[in-house]
Amino acid sequence: MASPTSVAAAPAEYEKSLASRGAAMVDVVLRVLLFIGSLTAVVVMVTSKQTELVPVPFPPFGRLPSTATFTDTPAFVYFVAALSTAGLYSIITTLLSISALSKPGYSKTWALYIVAMDVVMLAIVAAASGTAGGVAYIGFRGNSHTRWVKICNIFDKFCQHAAGAILVSMFAAIVLILLLLHSVFTMYRKIPN
Repeated sequence: MASPTSVAAAPAEYEKSLASRGAAMVDVVLRVLLFIGSLTAVVVMVTSKQTELVPVPFPPFGRLPSTATFTDTPAFVYFVAALSTAGLYSIITTLLSISALSKPGYSKTWALYIVAMDVVMLAIVAAASGTAGGVAYIGFRGNSHTRWVKICNIFDKFCQHAAGAILVSMFAAIVLILLLLHSVFTMYRKIPN
């Protein structure tokens, strides 16, 4: 015959198991959203290409075709590399999170490594978004002090693609923040009172 304490402990263990599964499910969903955001930002930036006829200020006066692509700016190349890395990272950690769903008692050490890598990925994505945003701002507004002319009045489609990619990368950064908050909250709940 079961003792009253073991019967009372069974529902508590079941609730813990459900909470752990729910936390792992939220983790998987957030990591899939990170992948979608990273992939979308990379695809939009890589497909940003526009050719326009640009006036030439020296003889023979006229217009020459000029093409704007993301490879023209090192900040945009870094942006694509950083968000590609974040996308690959999200695939790997999604698989790890799915394996945590099948084995709820995963290692605390692995969880700590994943949280640390989430912080690194957030730093990389935020740096890439900020860098690309700075260059995009110069392209949109120009800088009269350094005589950098704005280019978005000529390459409007290219600038719209770049702005869209930067906005989507900000979504990816927000998802990483949510992942970190979720991980910290999940670890906090596991600390005994």
